[in-house]
Amino acid sequence: MENGGVFNTYNQIKPVNKDITLVFSPSSNITKYSYTIYKDGKSFSTVNVSNNKPTDIVLDDTGNYQVSVVCTDKLGKNYNVNSGVYLIDKEPPVLTMAKSHVTINKGEEFDVTDGVQASDNHDGELTTSIKTSDVNLGEVGTHEIIYTVSDEAGNVATKSMTVTVNSFENNLFILQIVIVALLFLLIFPILRMRKTFRLEKRIDPFTLEPTKGYNISIFDRLYTLYNRMNGAILKFFDKSEFAKKYANRLDKYSNISALHNSGGEIFAGKILLSLLFVVIAAVATTIQFKLISAYEIIIPLVVGFFVFDILYFIKYKAYRIKMENDLLAAIIVMNNAFKYGRSISQAIDIAGEEVPGEIGREFKKMGLELSYGLGIDVIFKRFSSRVNLDEVNYLTASLTILNKTGGNITKVFDAIEKTLFNKQKLRLELKSLTGSSKIIVYVLFAVPFLFILFVSLINPTYFMPFVTTKLGIILLIGMIVYYIIFIICVRKIMKVVI
Repeated sequence: MENGGVFNTYNQIKPVNKDITLVFSPSSNITKYSYTIYKDGKSFSTVNVSNNKPTDIVLDDTGNYQVSVVCTDKLGKNYNVNSGVYLIDKEPPVLTMAKSHVTINKGEEFDVTDGVQASDNHDGELTTSIKTSDVNLGEVGTHEIIYTVSDEAGNVATKSMTVTVNSFENNLFILQIVIVALLFLLIFPILRMRKTFRLEKRIDPFTLEPTKGYNISIFDRLYTLYNRMNGAILKFFDKSEFAKKYANRLDKYSNISALHNSGGEIFAGKILLSLLFVVIAAVATTIQFKLISAYEIIIPLVVGFFVFDILYFIKYKAYRIKMENDLLAAIIVMNNAFKYGRSISQAIDIAGEEVPGEIGREFKKMGLELSYGLGIDVIFKRFSSRVNLDEVNYLTASLTILNKTGGNITKVFDAIEKTLFNKQKLRLELKSLTGSSKIIVYVLFAVPFLFILFVSLINPTYFMPFVTTKLGIILLIGMIVYYIIFIICVRKIMKVVI
């Protein structure tokens, strides 16, 4: 026996999930002793024993324990006896699951460990130690997967997931029934149409030519339906101030749109197109016998909403460039008309006839407004609001001042013509000087997409973590935001206002 006494167990090598009873036996020469229990490095309790008998020390809670004993013999001499570390772990691991119920189709790949994680207060990460029950997901029906994980102390945690497996055959059968029913319903309109065609063929020889041509084409019917749906959407957003402000921003595209006459119609068309994209995505996933996910709804919705913006932005940019180029030609024609003694109304009519394109149609519209009795100031202000060009604003302001104060209109138009000519010349020189820099910028814009395409061709699954993991989605969103900020900053730097 050691000086002071001994423990029946000096150390606990592995953690246990039950109580530990230590027995301290003092030496024969010990008259009294005291022991202190330390839990997780802190003093937990101290007990004094005034005899020479063994003592049971019970450890019954989760933690790391150590016992320190101070013994006193008959001569008053003290002895210290320290135990090792005793590990008690009664807390089971924490098992988390992203979903408790999943629905898949027969034959569809499904990772039973996806979204399942486990951790323990003592052992740390235990995800790789998770065990699953054997389930045949190739059979149609409802299956229960049991997830089990245990720590080193023997504590066990279990959870279950319900997996419903649908049959391809059932879905395919339902889809076939729907298709057959639609075809069956189409038989009646086809028969009626055939009967109508036969009747029309019989009476066609007796029909006068002027009465023909009243049939509405399929494209006109679709366009009418599209306008009705646009009207319903505009009526729904009639009281929304945000929708009105957003529609006002789109009014500038109404001059170049063949489908829409106002910004409100463009806004309604954007909503309708985004819904159409969602319907197409839903049909595509239905054909593949899959449930549409949130991403498959949000992405088509956003893409469909901004399709008109992209198309109209490109078309509007080309429209403005053409208007700027043709405006100088119109100014030259009007200036020559003034030199030959023509009036402003006559010069406007000549410019409308001589200048082709959009600017010519605008001058024709101005001539028509002038014939209705509107003043020169009014028609040029209306022209300026429709075109929204700085050059036209400058021309409108000059003519307004000239109309109120008087002056030599030929000299004024000579100055306007020279100013616009120099401005266009400067714009072309600037375009020539910055052409190489713009090419470099466009290449930098395209490099990320080319890199993604090149890597995807070599390894199609290389970028999958960006859309299948939470961290990857966060990083993807961050990269997209960074790329957008990069484009905005570069465009701000490269933009030169003349």
